[in-house]
Amino acid sequence: MDSNLPSVLVLDANQRSALAVTRSLGKSGQFRITTADATEQALAGFSRYSQAYLQHPDPGQRPRDFIAWIQDLTARQHFDLVMPTTEVSSQLLLFCQDELPKINLPFAPYKTVMALSDKISLVELANSLGIDVPDSQMFRNAAELEGVSLSYPCVLKPALSRIYTGDDWVHTQVRVIHDAAGLTEALESSPYLKTSPFMLQAFIPGHGGGVFCLYNKGRAVQFFAHERLREKPPEGGVSVLCRSVPADQELKAAAQKLLDAVNWHGVAMVEYRITPEGKAYLMEINTRFWGSLQLAIDSGVDFPLMLANAQLGRPVLNVQDYEYDQRLRWLLGDLDSLYLFLKKPHPWPAKVRHILSFLAVRWRKQKHEVNRVEDLMPAWLEFKQYIKALFK
Repeated sequence: MDSNLPSVLVLDANQRSALAVTRSLGKSGQFRITTADATEQALAGFSRYSQAYLQHPDPGQRPRDFIAWIQDLTARQHFDLVMPTTEVSSQLLLFCQDELPKINLPFAPYKTVMALSDKISLVELANSLGIDVPDSQMFRNAAELEGVSLSYPCVLKPALSRIYTGDDWVHTQVRVIHDAAGLTEALESSPYLKTSPFMLQAFIPGHGGGVFCLYNKGRAVQFFAHERLREKPPEGGVSVLCRSVPADQELKAAAQKLLDAVNWHGVAMVEYRITPEGKAYLMEINTRFWGSLQLAIDSGVDFPLMLANAQLGRPVLNVQDYEYDQRLRWLLGDLDSLYLFLKKPHPWPAKVRHILSFLAVRWRKQKHEVNRVEDLMPAWLEFKQYIKALFK
């Protein structure tokens, strides 16, 4: 490996998105890659494209220790680019960037990231731009609910999915509330709502939709979209089988309006809820790489390489016509999804159809997310981790 190549530190290495980043940059032959995570072993660390693997304190449980570790590492070793792939690590590094003058992060400034990550400020921005959002009532804390007239069902959304306290992180939860008793239960089981802002939004029936974006210093570079074919859990969650589709022009236009307004830089996933009648409502924006990132790469949109080049000041060319109906399957996640479906009291014909769908083999235009012939070791590690988790 050429020692003159730019050096990249890929964090959150046990995430599938980090594995996709490592494979993308590694295959390009343009970078030297070091991977790191809090786990003893990690998916991306087992990739043939990772030149070294480092273990560090868990940023979710020991954030100050993690920052101290980054400070020490970057004082001893130079990295041209640091690429975190989770919300916790990326927001923590941005929040502490004044303490980390030697790291180069491919993100917008912390305040801009938080303006989109905060669901309340995002709703306010969308309203100012004329972008449809569900009817929303905002509260600074649970005490403000007293005497307020509410309609059900509604969705309780904390402003932030992760709240950094300075010592640790509070993980919040979005809930669908069906009646007053359900709201009372949600408030009692979520003590952070006593002091943290949240909103109650009208429940929107339908399905999810989204647009994946890349911006370079306020300029839109690339858009991509996919369709979820199977999820874990089956009723809605993480994608385990998905396919690339053209980006819906209406959703793309709304995403661009939002990201243009904040002079965005980096990647973003703009999520919507689409009613049975086809009306789209903005739900949230994730300001990091997404779980099915490998699908975009397989379809010809190499987001990690494009982002790295943008951050390092290299030319970035967009892809006008990427491959449609390219599919990506997360095999062990799909197995979990099948198990969860079969556990539920579905009619036997539906269960048989689900089994047959799981067993069906598609020979063209489908790849496995982790299992790759040219890079087998991450799949072996994932299988070992999966078996170990079964017997915990």
